[in-house]
Amino acid sequence: MTKTLTKTGGRAETSGVIPGDYALSVGNPKSPTPKGWAWKKLTDIARLETGHTPSRKHPEYWGGDVPWIGIKDATSSHGETLQHTNQYTNDLGIQNSSARILPQNTVCLSRTASVGYVVVMGIPMATSQDFVNWVCDPEELDFRFLKYVLLSEGRSFLRFASGTTHQTIYFPEVKAFHICLPHLDEQNAIAHILGTLDDKIELNRQMNATLESMAQVLFKSWFVDFDPVIDNAIAAGNPVPETLQARADMRAALVDLRRPLPEAIREQFPSRFVFTEEMGWVPEGWSPAPLDQIANYKNGLALQNFRPENDNDYLPVVKIAQLRAGYANGQEKASPNIIPGCIIDDGDVVFSWSGSLMVEIWCGGRAALNQHLFKVTSELYPKWFYYQYTCIHLQEFQRIAADKAVTMGHIKREHLSQATCAAPTTEILHTCSVIFEPLMSRSIKNRMEIRQLERLRDTLLPRLLSGQLRIPDAEKHLAEAI
Repeated sequence: MTKTLTKTGGRAETSGVIPGDYALSVGNPKSPTPKGWAWKKLTDIARLETGHTPSRKHPEYWGGDVPWIGIKDATSSHGETLQHTNQYTNDLGIQNSSARILPQNTVCLSRTASVGYVVVMGIPMATSQDFVNWVCDPEELDFRFLKYVLLSEGRSFLRFASGTTHQTIYFPEVKAFHICLPHLDEQNAIAHILGTLDDKIELNRQMNATLESMAQVLFKSWFVDFDPVIDNAIAAGNPVPETLQARADMRAALVDLRRPLPEAIREQFPSRFVFTEEMGWVPEGWSPAPLDQIANYKNGLALQNFRPENDNDYLPVVKIAQLRAGYANGQEKASPNIIPGCIIDDGDVVFSWSGSLMVEIWCGGRAALNQHLFKVTSELYPKWFYYQYTCIHLQEFQRIAADKAVTMGHIKREHLSQATCAAPTTEILHTCSVIFEPLMSRSIKNRMEIRQLERLRDTLLPRLLSGQLRIPDAEKHLAEAI
């Protein structure tokens, strides 16, 4: 029988008060509340649970059907509902540890190591001891409302935490959490408004995942594996190079693979291969070219040397963290008078060549590019072409960087010169742009819409949770955005 109940134990709750920013506090702050709202002790309306890690010395405790939430799950899925986790335990691991299986809709907050990450259980799960978890009383507290309260209090958690090496929110503070709460109907309405925005954001992300997957599959097929050229060679009875024969045999056997390609596009591709010293066999009429001739890779600046002249005229700085997040928070600022080649805007391709190597289409607004990041442009080739070919070589670049164990992993410009591409004719590029440009344009549009929705959500969130914005006005904002 799996265990589902536990007690947190430990020291009693603190008697002190540490106010949060909006609707959460350690202790009852007794501060004024919106009409109809009241401060309530969180443990009076939600069951507080902790987690545990089954022993790593017993591999039989790991691998099974019980999702187990660790810090990596929270940091990669902040604010989201989890259906899967990176690691799974099993009934044996649960029975031989203090871990517990908690029900769907349990709200989880990371309290140590990486403090302040919030996730919700989409199905019954267990967590590590790095989390505190709340099983909400559905007649008192909408779990979605609690999630949004926790999300709004990211800065507050740093005040609630203590510790010199690692910040931790200890149980005396957690047990004393108080939440400023409206009636359940208003909780539901607030959660619906914010949840609708989150649902639209997630829909756009899923759409982009599909669009980008389609583009990647097509690009690899046409410009790396040369499938249309193989198909044309087979149809014309021309020889296929031995190195491509296995793929030719597969495509000859699976005729359906050739049907999706429109005839107007297929006829633009040649029906023969020629041998080159740089790449081996390539389609006839195509030219091998290094990646740094396909596009220009402009390194960013050491922007600590280019501070703004005043607080009102500046560009936000984009480093690797901002590139990964997709927006610049403006915590670091640079002069707007830097060279134009180091300024990025919506739709620009950015390649992080040091640390965490990644290729992204930036949609976070006008910003200054820091060193260790390339702004990728080309006067000869369309954006979709040099973006996809940079992505094609990314895995090899990541391998090169990972081999640099002594210093921070990175690549050098020579690696760009060693990464070869098969450059097709201008006619083929023009024809294929009809397929690839709409996919990229739609993806960029979706990314920009995601940022707009995120900004609206982040604006509404604290105002709704503090009672400054009431439901009718928030619904108007929602109707305009969706």
